[in-house]
Amino acid sequence: MAREDHMAQDPSSQPADANLEAMLARALGKDEAGAPAASNATDASAQRCGYVAIVGKPNVGKSTLLNALVGQKVSITSRKAQTTRHRITGIRTVGAAQFIFVDTPGFQTRHGNALNRSLNKTVLGAVSDVDLILFVVEAGHFNLADAKVLSLLPPNVPVILLANKLDQVHRRGELAPWLRGMQERHPFAEYVPMSAKAAKDIERLFAICERYLPQQPWIHSAEELTDRSERFMAAEMVREKLFRLTGDELPYTSTVVIDRFEEEGQLRRIAATIVVERDGHKGMVIGDKGEKLKRIGTEARVELEKLWGGKVFLELWVKVRSGWADDDARVRSFGYE
Repeated sequence: MAREDHMAQDPSSQPADANLEAMLARALGKDEAGAPAASNATDASAQRCGYVAIVGKPNVGKSTLLNALVGQKVSITSRKAQTTRHRITGIRTVGAAQFIFVDTPGFQTRHGNALNRSLNKTVLGAVSDVDLILFVVEAGHFNLADAKVLSLLPPNVPVILLANKLDQVHRRGELAPWLRGMQERHPFAEYVPMSAKAAKDIERLFAICERYLPQQPWIHSAEELTDRSERFMAAEMVREKLFRLTGDELPYTSTVVIDRFEEEGQLRRIAATIVVERDGHKGMVIGDKGEKLKRIGTEARVELEKLWGGKVFLELWVKVRSGWADDDARVRSFGYE
């Protein structure tokens, strides 16, 4: 899909107004005079807690952002679009504020099968009852897929325009006219240019988001990182390795189902099935003499052991279920909403 690019060729020919310059200064962590912005510390006796939805088109960096905000992997990532398929909740408590982040699938516009209808339902559900929305776009770009997601956002919830992948923008001066165009599209509460890989940018984002959290007791304990079960995390980790190691060869409709999950002290025994739609896809997953399947299992096991701090025994099987992504009942049986 072609991008609709709003960068001006000569930024100096379109000087930003005072409000725009002030917004850029705040977004970059400086006040209007160019000095570092004051910390937005909260009185420790006054707890804040709220839900923050992370939305955007597929493959724009939402899951990477969530993992950076939580400080640990709770949402899987890969270069394949539609990697995230569930509403993933990540929890982070900073000072007196508890942030409950909700990562969502990218809104799907290309295919109308049962799986994509489920994914879109998840997106709409996530933004309907939150305190703040982070609308993630690539810094300096905006296309029809971005516009579709923006059109779904409720008017009564504040939205922060989060321009991700700032490290890939070579001419920072072009961001001001781009921002002017974005402000004409939606009355964003804040504009935050950043890179999810930069620790100082993540710290700055916490300070900005905190202002929008209601003053109320925490919902979770300070140590919790996600409300998802270990069984769910096991399936997601296998699916991440599946997508990463098969690249673009394997259709996005492949999924993972946990058949058995047993705990014996610090040991976890897991049996899972990778579900594909065609016999040819099964061969891709298994690989020559089973080497691909073995590598998927090994990499998933290592990451799960790191996540849980204990030994994991993982068995993987591959089964063909033709047309499952077009079958509403089967989509639900595989754990999709």
